[in-house]
Amino acid sequence: MTTQATEAAAAATLTSRHLLGIAGMTADEIGLVLDTAIAMKEIGGRAIKKVPTLRGRTIVNLFFEPSTRTRTSFEIAEKRLSADTLSIAAATSSVTKGESLLDTVRNIEAMSPDMIVMRHASSGAPHLLARTCRSAIVNAGDGMHEHPTQALLDAFTIREHKGRLAGLKVAIIGDLLHSRVLRSNVILLNTMGAEVWACGPSTLMPPGIGGFGVRATTSVDEAVEGADVVMMLRIQHERMHGHFIPSVREYFTLFGLTPERARRARSDVIIMHPGPMNRGVEIDSEVADGPYSVILEQVSNGVAVRMAVLYLLAGRDIDVERGEG
Repeated sequence: MTTQATEAAAAATLTSRHLLGIAGMTADEIGLVLDTAIAMKEIGGRAIKKVPTLRGRTIVNLFFEPSTRTRTSFEIAEKRLSADTLSIAAATSSVTKGESLLDTVRNIEAMSPDMIVMRHASSGAPHLLARTCRSAIVNAGDGMHEHPTQALLDAFTIREHKGRLAGLKVAIIGDLLHSRVLRSNVILLNTMGAEVWACGPSTLMPPGIGGFGVRATTSVDEAVEGADVVMMLRIQHERMHGHFIPSVREYFTLFGLTPERARRARSDVIIMHPGPMNRGVEIDSEVADGPYSVILEQVSNGVAVRMAVLYLLAGRDIDVERGEG
């Protein structure tokens, strides 16, 4: 474990006992999570990938939307920290019988969990729980609002490759209107001093996007030109109510990241995607599997970053090496 990681692990916890979004986090808090994740990633490289850090803590994963990467990485993170975990999907919960979200969570809380990790289709759902719950709430994605741990793992991955966030040109391209990943990343990257470009069809641009602190454009070539980082976003058909693009084929022609377009970026560009990835829609397979793609690294780093978040929310009285409180 590096000295930097050890010092970060011993530092103060996050200001809030919840992680509801990147909004409200300071640059120091973001840096604390990223530095702590260095120690957590080292645990993932061991022969036995487990420490007793959160032994005796109970974490409930409450997912009301489908998820592969986020749910799985939270579960792995919890198990590596030795927490007792329980995962509940909407299809197997009493919500299907008409029970409200608050009543569901109140019943879960009656069993005394320490944390609840929640994904929900309604923006602001984790904030509602945070106002009424004794448990720490971790937002694993709420509607079209925020996805804080995704932005943190993206930042961790960028910093691993570039050594910094400040001063980088980061181009985020795709369905901007429906993307919680965009919102969390824009807040984080602006806080850390990056230059953010947002690109997509005009029909998929959030109203007033210029007020987000980004350079907005409908030209992929302009967005990618000289970029240090290119982050692609998928078309979120499940959130669309209406016709936003003529066809998938035309979308790929105008906005897909092809090898030719990727060559307009810096020679050491990294290509990112939060997943799930739709090949031939927003990204060419040659780019997705190419030498500058860090897409699978994002998945791997997601475990370390989520371990860091859980550890920091659990409190400063835990020793990351021995798991003692």
